[in-house]
Order: sequence, then C-alpha cells, then structure tokens
Amino acid sequence: MTALDDTDRRILNRLQEGFPITPCPFADVAAELGLEEDVLITRLAHLKETRLITRFGPFYDAAAMGGAFCLCAMQVPEVDFDRVADLVNAHPEVAHNYERDHALNMWFVLATETEAGIGEVAARIEAETGLTVLQFPKEHEFFIGFRVAA
Repeated sequence: MTALDDTDRRILNRLQEGFPITPCPFADVAAELGLEEDVLITRLAHLKETRLITRFGPFYDAAAMGGAFCLCAMQVPEVDFDRVADLVNAHPEVAHNYERDHALNMWFVLATETEAGIGEVAARIEAETGLTVLQFPKEHEFFIGFRVAA
C-alpha cells in the first residue's frame, strides 16, 4: 500500500470539507493549499490510481431532485459473479456495486427518475440475470457528518 505524504493528507482533509462551485475549483483549492492546480489534479489522479481513494466527484441526491434511489442486493453464484456484475453494471441507473462476503454477495444502489423506475430496472435485471433483486428502500435518513482525518 502506498503511504500518504503530508501534502496528500492536507488534500484529503481539505476536500472532505467540500469542493467549491466556482469557475476554477481546482485552482481555488490548490491556492488554499499552497499548490499549483496541475499538482493538485495529478495528486488526486494518483490517489485514485493507487486506490487510496475510490472516487472523487459530486454526490447527487436523486430523491432531492424528484427521483428515487434504493439499496439492492442479490445472491449471485460465485462462478457467475463477473458475468452478472457486467449485466447489472450495464444499467446507467446502477451505482456503487460491491461484492460482499455474505450470502447476499452483490450490493448496489439504483437511482431512477421516478419511484416506479426502481421496480422497472430491478425487474429488467432479474430478467437478464435470472436472479432475484432484493430491494431495501430507505425508511429514514440520518446525516452524521462523517469525516476521516488523513
């Protein structure tokens, strides 16, 4: 595993506070950190390539925009996992698809333009894979302000 240096730590700590919506957000954050814009961008790319971070980008709340989202799980035979993952991931409504060490070994989020869209996409995935898609809709939402000091 690649170790973080002080600059990487400062970048990660700063970006957990939010990202500016400005004409030049990378330049703005780089200036706050005493870096050049290209250095910040290169370091972020390196953090992602080395899997020290898994993604860098906006979070869109489908429900707040009038759509819907739902946590889903499937029990996928291990020998067929990659094929099923490819089928599931081919749907643009699918995000955050992860393998888990559990009987329900595939977990993903569906985000659709309508509440009915969740069931429609889940049904298409079931038809394509021959496997049941269990849906776990959100009952309550809690914001805990999770932040990890690098």
